[in-house]
Amino acid sequence: MDHNLALVLGGGGAAGNAWAIGIVAGLAEAGLDLTETADLVIGTSSGATAAAQVRSGIPAAELLAAIVSAPVRPAGQHGPGGPGGPGARGAQNQNRPPSLPAETVFARMRAISAAATSAAELQRAMGAFGLESDAVLAPGAAQRRALVASRLPHPEWPERPMIVAALNAHTGELTAFDRDSGVELVDAVTASTALPGMAPTHDINGTHYINGGVRSTENADLATGYANVLVLTPLTRRSQTPPPPGQFEGLRRLPGADLDSQVETLRRQGSRVEVITPDADSVAAMGTDQMDLATRAPSARAGYAQGRREAARLTF
Repeated sequence: MDHNLALVLGGGGAAGNAWAIGIVAGLAEAGLDLTETADLVIGTSSGATAAAQVRSGIPAAELLAAIVSAPVRPAGQHGPGGPGGPGARGAQNQNRPPSLPAETVFARMRAISAAATSAAELQRAMGAFGLESDAVLAPGAAQRRALVASRLPHPEWPERPMIVAALNAHTGELTAFDRDSGVELVDAVTASTALPGMAPTHDINGTHYINGGVRSTENADLATGYANVLVLTPLTRRSQTPPPPGQFEGLRRLPGADLDSQVETLRRQGSRVEVITPDADSVAAMGTDQMDLATRAPSARAGYAQGRREAARLTF
């Protein structure tokens, strides 16, 4: 294999983004600085924002400090968006973009997930749902793009390889954006974080895109060809426990679209793959609502502690 190490950052909302940055900072403190050693960084949904942060040139310790030192927001407060960052379920006011009732969105996602007979069918149906939801959500598109831009350390693509995963809303097909795509970084990340029903589809040159997590929370198969692959996935372990009432349990993963299948394929191709999921302390810190801004600081701290412990088993 020509490449050494790919870092895959899965989606997981505000809590998941903070946890991933905490893991990266903890690993760096223990001697494995992925901001320097990763040859490729792949980001999906909130992991796309984390990827831009990891590739920014800002030391991991500073990325962590920015999260834990941010003003504490009241529990239950959400920001606009989808799981690419804070969610769109907070109380409405004149400064918030339009949104759909969470219960309505979750019910539609469950119905799409239950009816799909293949991953491709699920992706097309979710794309159609996103385009349909634009009738209500599209007026907030410019505001949402500006919010995503405010989360990025730099507006330009990094020099070192980075991929942002999104789906074509018209076809359901995967799009892997990079610096050679001719698309601005903020547009790629906005597309990757546009969860149907929660955020408007993102229009790039007439093509609309939705959250890359609809296909796969991680899209780890984009690391094909790398000798070593490290996957940070905020949601995989959390999804093993049913959420409380009112929380979405996630889309059904059909064969080939789940992380286990992707990891197995990578290993068959000769890659060494390590997966880090939230440990018990991190799960507790992330709470029951990964969109909640109040979870960011505790999730980052728990991720940092976990990262320091995980470093002992990683020898990249």
